[in-house]
Amino acid sequence: MSIIYPQAPKKGDTVAIVANSSFIPENRVDDCVKAVENLGFKAKVFENVATNCGGFMAGSPELRAKLFNEAFADPEIKCIWSIRGGDGGTQILDKIDWDLVKKNPKPFIGYSDVTCFNVMLNQYCNQVALHGPMVYSNVVDDFDDETRESFFQALNATESYEFKNPKGEEIKVLKEGCASGQLVGGNLCLMAACLKTPYEIDTDGKILFIEEVGGDVGGFEREFMNLKLAGKLENIKALVLGQFTRISNDKAPEYSCVDAIADDIKDMDIPVIYNVQSGHGNPMMTIPLGANCTIDTKNRSMVFNI
Repeated sequence: MSIIYPQAPKKGDTVAIVANSSFIPENRVDDCVKAVENLGFKAKVFENVATNCGGFMAGSPELRAKLFNEAFADPEIKCIWSIRGGDGGTQILDKIDWDLVKKNPKPFIGYSDVTCFNVMLNQYCNQVALHGPMVYSNVVDDFDDETRESFFQALNATESYEFKNPKGEEIKVLKEGCASGQLVGGNLCLMAACLKTPYEIDTDGKILFIEEVGGDVGGFEREFMNLKLAGKLENIKALVLGQFTRISNDKAPEYSCVDAIADDIKDMDIPVIYNVQSGHGNPMMTIPLGANCTIDTKNRSMVFNI
C-alpha cells in the first residue's frame, strides 16, 4: 500500500495552530497567529495553546485529544501545525480517534514530543507527517531562510524531494552503502518511551531517523540501547542520525553521541549517515516522515519519492 502525502495548503487556506503537548506564554499567541498569516495562510488558533495545566500540559489530556480530533474532522482546516513540543503528548494517544484521523489526511507538522503523533500518522493512518519547524519554537522569532526553504519544499513536494543540509554542513558517513525504504522515526526518548505499548514504532524493513536534545551522552546511549535491545534495529535498512543538541559529556568531551552509536552498532552492516540537520538545532531542515527514501552514501544523498 502506498502512503498518502497530504496535499499542501494553498495561500488563503486555513491552517490550525495546535498545542497537543505543552503550552506557550499567553503574550506570544498573537505573534504565532501573525507568523502563520504572514506566510499567506488563514490561522485558526486553538483555545488551549496558552493554558497552563500542571506546569507542562496545554490543558487536560481529554481537552487536547478532543481538539486534535476536531482539527482533523474540520473540513475548513487544510493543515495542522504544532505550536511547540514539550511534554504530555503520550497522555492523549489512547484518547484520539485514529480512525477519524485516517479518514481525513492533512499535512501535520512537528517534532520532538510530537514524535508520538508522527509515528501513529505513519503507521496507523498511512500518511506522511512532516518533521519540520514548529510555530512558536522555530517560526515566530527566527524563521531563517534555509529552514523556511526546506519546509516549503517538503510541504509542497509532488514527485521527489531531495533533502539538503544548510550551506556549510555536510552530510557525513559512518557506514557506507545504499538503501531504499520508508523513513520513520524522530525523537529518541519518545520512541524509547513508547516501547511495549500499542504506539511503539515499527522499524521492520525501514530506514530509521533519530534526533535528540538535552541530557548527557550516557543517558543518550542508554535510550539508544533500549531501541536495540527491543529489536528495533534488527531489520532496519539504514540509519539516519539528525541533530543531537545540547547533549554534554563533561568527563570525556571528545566522545559524542555519534561515537556512542558507532560502538553500539559495530555488528551491523547497513548504511549510516550523520550530521543531518533536522532536530532541535537551527537551521532546522524538514524531513517527510513516512515517505519512501533512498540513501546513497557515495553521493551523500537522501532522496524522497513522493
